[in-house]
Amino acid sequence: MRINKLKDHKVLKRWVTSGVIISLLYGGFLHYQIISHADGEVPQEADYLIILGARVKGTTPSLALQFRIDCAADYLKANPGTIAIASGGKGPGEDISEAEAIKRELLEYGIEESRILLEDQSTDTYENIGFSKKLIPNGAESGLIVTNDFHIYRAGMIAEKEGLALKGLPAETPVQAVFKSYVREYLALTKYFLVRAFR
Repeated sequence: MRINKLKDHKVLKRWVTSGVIISLLYGGFLHYQIISHADGEVPQEADYLIILGARVKGTTPSLALQFRIDCAADYLKANPGTIAIASGGKGPGEDISEAEAIKRELLEYGIEESRILLEDQSTDTYENIGFSKKLIPNGAESGLIVTNDFHIYRAGMIAEKEGLALKGLPAETPVQAVFKSYVREYLALTKYFLVRAFR
């Protein structure tokens, strides 16, 4: 009986060890993909950029969204021929849509209203990109997707499924939100891979 218990313990230990190793390798793979995709060269003079929404507190952009807006505004000022598609609907606790919050901030930066298109119905990244695709002007070819650095990898894959070859324009992630953001993104990527594998 004691021998059987020892064998069971060894088997369990092997399974746990294997699980830990696989988890570490998988986590390392995800982290490498996230970092490498956020570190790509950003082409200039893109025809358009899609700014993905994030939480708005009343009418004030969250810090994560503000970083996206700041990043987009810098690019738009340096590339006057680029138009912006502000994307994001209105969620709980938001007095205006995320798209409207983006637009207001871009206007404060001096970006012309005629260069800002609104997509204010989406509720997640899939809809952000799918709905924004319908607003891309005829003849526009090169595009960028603006989001926080941890989100570029998954957003790019979703865009590719929509038939859009978008380069990433990564905004910084607020320091206080780095751990939470990356953990949530690991889970979101895992869900994305599982859904794609079983479709």
